[in-house]
Amino acid sequence: MRTAKLERNTRETEIALQLNLDGSGEGVVDTGIGFFNHMLELLKKHALIDLSVKAAGDLEVDYHHTVEDVGLLFGRALDAALGDRRGIVRYGFASVPMDEALCETSLDLGGRPFLVMQCAMKHMMVKDFEVKLVEEFFRAVSVESRSNIHLRQIYGDEAHHVCEGLFKSFARALRAAVKIDPAEKGVPSSKGVI
Repeated sequence: MRTAKLERNTRETEIALQLNLDGSGEGVVDTGIGFFNHMLELLKKHALIDLSVKAAGDLEVDYHHTVEDVGLLFGRALDAALGDRRGIVRYGFASVPMDEALCETSLDLGGRPFLVMQCAMKHMMVKDFEVKLVEEFFRAVSVESRSNIHLRQIYGDEAHHVCEGLFKSFARALRAAVKIDPAEKGVPSSKGVI
């Protein structure tokens, strides 16, 4: 089973997360941040992973600690569920339209953390949610899952749609990358390890 169940408790957040890479998009998400819940719901649905998240954070300060810490824990869970990454496809790519917006993700689960996010709307708000936090989430995921993630807003002028496009394209790329490749007999790396 490619699963993980983790907790993270700090003075700023308390988070419990369960992940099943071979799921069907099920699970309950409650971070206390409505828009972030929506994005995580999209992630689990389009990646076809089971994901449950219960987070209590210092939302009276702002949303940063909660969003980043959920990203850290999701990244750790992804790394744990992948194990030695034997037999996975490793790479994933998806381009997703969301009304007037088009976003894409290129993903490598090859053990080297790096994030590139090209988004013209980084400093906009969706209700009370700063789009810049999307980058903080994916940076945390990248580091803790040891993954190379490139996110790109190709175009779009509605911040909500752009965020949806970024999360959905990441989800679809993740769905492709974590698949087991029947032709891959070992670890998909010339080094022999990831």
